[in-house]
Amino acid sequence: MSVQVYGCNHIAIEVDDVGAAVKFYQDVFNLAKMEGGEGDAFLKLGEHQFLAIFEVERVKPDGVRHFGLIVRDEKQLTEVRKKVKEKYGLKLESRFRCDFRDPWGNRIQVVDLHDESLIWLLPYAEVQKVGIKF
Repeated sequence: MSVQVYGCNHIAIEVDDVGAAVKFYQDVFNLAKMEGGEGDAFLKLGEHQFLAIFEVERVKPDGVRHFGLIVRDEKQLTEVRKKVKEKYGLKLESRFRCDFRDPWGNRIQVVDLHDESLIWLLPYAEVQKVGIKF
């Protein structure tokens, strides 16, 4: 039997202020907070994934490591870029359409469905097998 990967269950990041991080991610990406779980805070990412936020004493940003989020379209990319620059004073990575580091040094790359595919609107490939079409 070979392994079948269905995607990524969660992403875990480290911050030194969980409350502030939850507010930031809810504000910038409109993420809903989930109840329960092991750790400090969990925010829903799409249908089947979540962002786990863990509080640590000292945050250690990395050079290349990052995670990517998909938003609907260019309008939403523009909204994210504007908010992180104007409201939070964060710098966008110039080589990319919407890459930035959150206030704790976690690098986020934001793309839209144009960059990826409308297929991301469906949770798993099995949904396509039953004949659901756009």
